[in-house]
Amino acid sequence: MTPEIENAFAAIRAEFGRESIDRVEQMLEPGRDERHPLQKAAKWIMPGLSPTPWHDPYAYAELAPVVHALEAGHPAIKKELEAAWTARREAFSDYEHYLTRQENWQALHLFRKGGLVEESAALAPTAYRVLKEFAVDTDTICPLLECHFSTLLPAAVIAPHCDLWNFSINLHLAVDIPDGCSLTVAGETRSWEEGKCLLFDYSFEHEARNEGTRPRTCLLVDLWHPQTAVPERRALVALITEIRRLMGDE
Repeated sequence: MTPEIENAFAAIRAEFGRESIDRVEQMLEPGRDERHPLQKAAKWIMPGLSPTPWHDPYAYAELAPVVHALEAGHPAIKKELEAAWTARREAFSDYEHYLTRQENWQALHLFRKGGLVEESAALAPTAYRVLKEFAVDTDTICPLLECHFSTLLPAAVIAPHCDLWNFSINLHLAVDIPDGCSLTVAGETRSWEEGKCLLFDYSFEHEARNEGTRPRTCLLVDLWHPQTAVPERRALVALITEIRRLMGDE
């Protein structure tokens, strides 16, 4: 670890207790790697988090408010998304997933690089308001990642992959779902139900398909895994931020 990370970890232990970030430090131990086979391509697996691919979006007290608010706002969110797609198509961009850019996967970001994307407030005011009030202001969103409208064009496929880690979790609000769309996580395939949320651990191998005849759009929100604690979240932000700085990603 760099001195910056060591100093950050020491400050967190001093504030929250010597054992408060044990799981984060265990994650970094060489040779220690306890994971499900379908998480093999993930970069980091923090021990002690439920090794469950699919989660009940209503089961966690911390996450339930944003789930209910997004579902209640769905009619307005869908209407605003449709207007933005029609009138402001240039606001959407090819989605960049790590080192891959995919033209048939379009994105409109509401939160990115640690902050809200203010330009999107006028395009998607309901989603922006709900995200700010129920995820950003409550520190439920994982600031290391993002929130965006994810639009798969007809015939688009997101190939099987694992995301980087298991200490955040992916919430999908099904905004506009044609027939023929599916999401497979750890070998189990489900369909989105328009106006409802799905929640899954994307450190497990997953893929998505749009075999329909029109675009499929979900609102994706990267939230902290509800089984992580505040000191762990602080340590993880310090760790990943420093790693990205060293890699020139900041």
